[in-house]
Parts: sequence; structure tokens; C-alpha cells
Amino acid sequence: MKLAMLMLACLLPAATMIAGSGNRTGTNGASELLIPIGTRDIAMGGSTVALTSGPEALFWNPAGIAGSQRAVTLFASHMNYIADIGVECASVAVDFTDFGVMALQLKALSIGEIPLTTANTPDGSGQTFSPQFFTLGLTYGRQLTDRIRVGGTVSLISERMAEVSAAGIAFDMGVIYTDLANLNGLSFGVVVKNIGPQMRFEGPGLNIAATASGLERSEFYYSVEAASFELPSTIELGVGYRTTFDDENTLILGAAFQNNNFTDDAYRFGFEYGFQNLLFTRGGYDYSPPTMDERENIYGPSLGVGIHATVGNMDVTFDYAYRSVKFFDGNQVLSVKIGL
Repeated sequence: MKLAMLMLACLLPAATMIAGSGNRTGTNGASELLIPIGTRDIAMGGSTVALTSGPEALFWNPAGIAGSQRAVTLFASHMNYIADIGVECASVAVDFTDFGVMALQLKALSIGEIPLTTANTPDGSGQTFSPQFFTLGLTYGRQLTDRIRVGGTVSLISERMAEVSAAGIAFDMGVIYTDLANLNGLSFGVVVKNIGPQMRFEGPGLNIAATASGLERSEFYYSVEAASFELPSTIELGVGYRTTFDDENTLILGAAFQNNNFTDDAYRFGFEYGFQNLLFTRGGYDYSPPTMDERENIYGPSLGVGIHATVGNMDVTFDYAYRSVKFFDGNQVLSVKIGL
């Protein structure tokens, strides 16, 4: 209980520090940190801050990892993102009983080959390069009491484009409180994500060839110092409610508010209906109020389905989600989760 109160005391001041303005939109870096992972959560519109569990919780709220039902859980997913970009993810969570749950997650972007252009060859030089963006996160979560879960994640960030690269580190902290106000099924969650030092690109790609005017000397190189950039920090608050109609039918409702330090705030809503803990249908909506300069969230309604089965001593779950996107084809996500 004391640890939960300490984490809440740290999270609330952080909410004030990272609260941002829409005027700063586009000035952050490491935006791959904002690409969601977790097919079920995406289908529910990202409304699962107080409901998420298992390896998917590594993105939405690390406290949810403490809700793992199996000793070992494996997770893998593929997302068709925007502009032909693919997002691959693999994670594993291990429950060490009294110690807590540890999880490791790797998320990588598959961007493909891009023609290399320079100031001297703006139409392309015939060469190509393949950007490499990935994050590697280590999460610890623990069930403090029968109602309180806490968790934290430290993530290594790596970005490489042609001959420049940047690396950084980010921290997430979250709390989930279940059966709030002694109401069975009502939960509350709060998470602060992507807190860390600024990043900066470095490398030989920033070396510029030049000659000294009026002097007889050979060409030389000078290095351009790239500007540093901040991480896209957020704070999210969520509530959730689970109800069981009978032995076969369940309904979960979720709502979340996200405050971003570089983009507009978001309001998210979602539901999940389950039949016999076998078939699931999901839906959600991600809404950002339009601003005076007409910026708005490009994401909207989402939906998905899931199938869960017990095979021997294993739990196997297949999930699919679709999220609508303005100006691009919608995101499609497939995942498999195996509990051992």
C-alpha cells in the first residue's frame, strides 16, 4: 500500500510537468513510442488503461502485467501501420509468484528501402537505405494487495537512418486499483509514459564537405550538430467496469483520457463482449476535439474479434483489430498469445 501511494505521489506531479500545448505539435521525436501494441486494447480504442493485462499491458499500463494468469505468457503481433510501414512485436512475461512479474518486449518498425537523395542528387543517386527503429522494454509489475497493482517499464530506444543514429531511454510508471469504492468490477488506472532525457542524432551523415573560398587547400569536412529533441511524454487516466450477466455472457466497458505534451488531448471509449470465454467482439473510439487551427486526430473508430481456447495445459488466444485512419488505409493488427 505504501509503495502504491508513493507511485501516485510521483505520477501526479509528473502530470503537471508534461502537460503540453498544441502549439508544440511536431517538435518531439521518437514517435514510435506512441505506436500502440496489443490487439485487444487497440480494438477497444485504447480505453484500457484500467483494464489491460498480460504482455499487452507493457504499452498501455505496466501495472497490468501483474494481472497475468499464467506462469509464462508469450505474445507476438503484426500491424499494417500507415504508408506501408509494418510494426512487429514480440514479448514474454514470467510470473515469479511472490516476487512479481517480469516481462521483456521488442517492438520494431519495418519501413523498407528508401531511395537515397542528397543536395547534389535530389532525384536520387541509385542507392537506397533502410531506416531501423526499435524499442526494447523491460517491465516489472506486482500485485501489492488484492486490489492494487503497480508496474514500471524502462525502454531502450534506437533510431538509425542512413549514416545517422540516435539512442535514448524512457521510463513508464503505472497503477491500477480494482473494485474501486467496494464496487465489484469497477477499476481505475493511471500511467505516465515516455519520461526520459532528450535525444540527439549523431554520425558521419552529419559531416558536410566544404572548401575554403580564396584559399589553396583541399576539400575538408565539418560536422553539423543536430538539434536535440524531447520524448513524446503522456499521462493517461482510465476507468473500467466488468459485469457478468450469467455464466456465459460478460461485458467490459472502458474510458480513458490522455494528455500529451506535444499533441492534442484524446478521449477514448471502448467495450468488449465475451461469450463463454471463447468468442469476443470489441469496439472503440479515439476522439480528439478539433483545435482552432483545424488539427485533429487522424484515428477514429476501431473494432475487433478474438478467439480463446484451452489446448492441453496451454491457453491460446488469437485476436484481430481494425482501426480507421484518415488519409491512409486503416491499421490492421493480428496477434497470438500463448499462456503456459
